[in-house]
Amino acid sequence: MSAEAGASVHVLGVRHHGPGSARSVRAALERLQPDVVLIEGPPDADALLPLAAHAEMKPPVALLVYSVDHPARAVFYPFAVFSPEWQALQYALERTLSVRFIDLPQMHRLSPEDEGAEKPEAVEQPGTPRADPLGALARAAGYEDGELWWDHLIEQRQNPEGVFEAVLEAMSALREGEGELSPHEARREAHMRRSIRQAKKDGFQRIAVVCGAWHAPALVQQRPAKEDDALLRGLPKAKVAATWIPWTYDRLGWRSGYGAGVESPGWYAHLWLSPQRAVTSWAARIAHLLRDEGLDASSANVIETVRLAETLAALRGLSSAGLAELRDAALAVLCGGDATPLALVHEKLEVGTGLGVVPSEVPSVPLARDLAALQKSLRLPPSAESKVQELDLRKDMDRERSRLLHRLRLLDIPWGTPEEDPRNSTGTFRETWRLKWDPELAVRVVEASLFGNTVESAATSRVVTRAAEATELDTLTALLDAALLSELSAAIDTVLRHVQALSTRSADVPKLLNAFPALAHAVRYGSVRETPTGPILAIADGLFERILIGLPGACVSLDDEAAHQRRDQLRAMHAAVALLEGGERTEEWAETLGQLVHRDAVHGLLRGAALRLGVELGRVRDEELGTLSRRALSPAVPPAEAAAWLEGLVSGSALLMLHRQDLWAALDGWLASLTRESFVEHLPLVRRAFADFSTAERRAMGERVKQLSSAPAGGREQAATEELDAERVARVLPVLSTILGVRIHEVA
Repeated sequence: MSAEAGASVHVLGVRHHGPGSARSVRAALERLQPDVVLIEGPPDADALLPLAAHAEMKPPVALLVYSVDHPARAVFYPFAVFSPEWQALQYALERTLSVRFIDLPQMHRLSPEDEGAEKPEAVEQPGTPRADPLGALARAAGYEDGELWWDHLIEQRQNPEGVFEAVLEAMSALREGEGELSPHEARREAHMRRSIRQAKKDGFQRIAVVCGAWHAPALVQQRPAKEDDALLRGLPKAKVAATWIPWTYDRLGWRSGYGAGVESPGWYAHLWLSPQRAVTSWAARIAHLLRDEGLDASSANVIETVRLAETLAALRGLSSAGLAELRDAALAVLCGGDATPLALVHEKLEVGTGLGVVPSEVPSVPLARDLAALQKSLRLPPSAESKVQELDLRKDMDRERSRLLHRLRLLDIPWGTPEEDPRNSTGTFRETWRLKWDPELAVRVVEASLFGNTVESAATSRVVTRAAEATELDTLTALLDAALLSELSAAIDTVLRHVQALSTRSADVPKLLNAFPALAHAVRYGSVRETPTGPILAIADGLFERILIGLPGACVSLDDEAAHQRRDQLRAMHAAVALLEGGERTEEWAETLGQLVHRDAVHGLLRGAALRLGVELGRVRDEELGTLSRRALSPAVPPAEAAAWLEGLVSGSALLMLHRQDLWAALDGWLASLTRESFVEHLPLVRRAFADFSTAERRAMGERVKQLSSAPAGGREQAATEELDAERVARVLPVLSTILGVRIHEVA
């Protein structure tokens, strides 16, 4: 009799990431005493399994398997401390038993030739069927929620006796009603059966198999080897690599889009660590969290919460209180019926926060090792929690941190996100970043490693490549700006050459308008970064002269949508000129704005916006503003054009226009001249002009309305004590109140 014929196979069907399942697996393995443990997982990562026993390995962690030639094609196999597969792995490693993964290798599944290959952003957990077997079983048992049913039946269960037999029977019954498996699922189960046969051939006598419950029936009933071999013959292959990476509890949850996830991984971790006093200790944790947030949560409240949860469990016919009962009890007692704190409990406790840890011995691409070294030396440890980091670029450490974060953004590794665009910042020496490490950024790091082995070399190579591919000037200038922020001196010269070459050939004013602000920012920020900016300034000055020449012509014959786009470009250009702080340059810009103001062919929105920018520069006297306002808002001007001019003029800070008496008088006269039909027709346009003002600003405008005189002489303000035409005021007040969104009685 062969050793293979005498071998015994014990299939333990589990639900991924369940403390009850994990506890049952440990108990079953202790009872079976196997000499090999086979786990549903990627055989491509077998060489990494011993690292799971490393003292520095702290779940949650995940195996990352990726295509070497196409790193974006990657999958994750997450493990929490309460995952049955993790406990099976720990059991085997603690006893130096042979342990193997038996799922279909990812070298077949990540090949571009494989129709079933995962998408680049795929996140996979082995053993996830397309159907919802838990939901079907829950409905048969009278539950509406499969998660809740499994939680009560398995995860809170203290006695594992008979669990796997019952799960196998239930899954066998469910699969009898299912049709044919997909080719992909059929190949997976064929490979798992082949792996079991191989274990028998290798002489193992007591074989324990830990797999998803759905697959258990297919592994218990072996099929002829030739049928499985036929399914697995001729599969495509790809060169793959694997590594361990840190993972987070929120990525184990349903909300991450992770199909085999669990809704409340933090609760499951609690059940694993505190199985005997789960209800009491959970209520205490909620109270601690609420106290940390400055909310009342006394010991008496905790006791009442526990009592209520247990009472609810009894009323619902449950043997013990679960998460649903604790949630309802906490809402009633600790949260006083307010669901808002309960959302915090869900995020911080039920889902959970924190990032796992992997040992430094874990194999990784050189870029990942360089990034880890930089994170350590700059004291910027990755964290799953969103944290704000304030940087002062005058300090060496903060400047190096900023440089790293900017370089990572160039590599499409968005670990940090600027809280404010540096172009809009009034202080060039300060940056504010929001940092949050997403486990999936590990794939981005692998992808970026194609450009270099260090963050600096990879970012430099990425910039040079993008510069060579760029066909638009604004793309190049934005790239130059990013390279300056990243202090990539080797790339800056290359990008500058491309900018110089393209700028001399470009005569498209809108494109020049898009490009100039980035150049201005590069000049200003380059000085902060101690980068030579002379060549950049020379290019910027050349663009500036061509913009001044072509701008008036680029502002005529525009429809409303194009006019709004050009208005935004004017504002950005205005800010860029101010950033360069050049006296002669400012004078030339003011003259060009004046040309737009007085050119009738220019769209009304742009004439108003240009006048507004002139006022900001202090180049428009009150008398001139009054004259231009009366002309633009005269009855002879079509109402739509007048409304567009008004929007261009007043949009921005209300304070700048609040005390311009002649402007308000012209607005008063224009509104009074409109017919009822014309007013109703153009009200949306006028209201849009005032839409961005705050309530306080609109209230101040209402106060200004009270002081309007009926006939200002030559733009001079009349005394505030002058008699007003009550009938005229009565007509104007409701109109302006409608526009400004201020109630009549507030300005009466």
